[in-house]
Amino acid sequence: MQYLHTMVRVKDLDESLKFYIDTLGLVETNRYDNKNARFTLVFLAAPGDLEFAKQNKSPLIELTYNWPDENGEVENYTGGRNFGHLAFRVDNIYERCEKLQQNGITILRPPRDGHMAFIKSPDGISIELLQAGESLAPEEPWVSMENTGTW
Repeated sequence: MQYLHTMVRVKDLDESLKFYIDTLGLVETNRYDNKNARFTLVFLAAPGDLEFAKQNKSPLIELTYNWPDENGEVENYTGGRNFGHLAFRVDNIYERCEKLQQNGITILRPPRDGHMAFIKSPDGISIELLQAGESLAPEEPWVSMENTGTW
């Protein structure tokens, strides 16, 4: 058995791509538009997995965008904590969280321990960020930052 991808339904493809690519740093590997069934699939990989993902079509995140209906309405997806989260290893959790904040992303669970943080995508998907290797030494402003909302 081989892990292939996690599918996440998105309401606004442009907003989601801005988040996953421009802000989080993933890379688009493939896109598929199905005009008859009216949906778009966009496959994304973490930069460290890019070559492997292109060759093996895994591990990937599949963003599924169902086009608006004949009235221009887009289905509003609601997420549940039963989904869990996506997780990414990062080289420097403090730098990554700072970049996310600069792009308007709320750090829901700050990396007070120098190891773990949580954010959410525009569609409410919980994303865990984990420090590569050993935890970084605790530092401000993260140590004093409180949790926000749920993740």
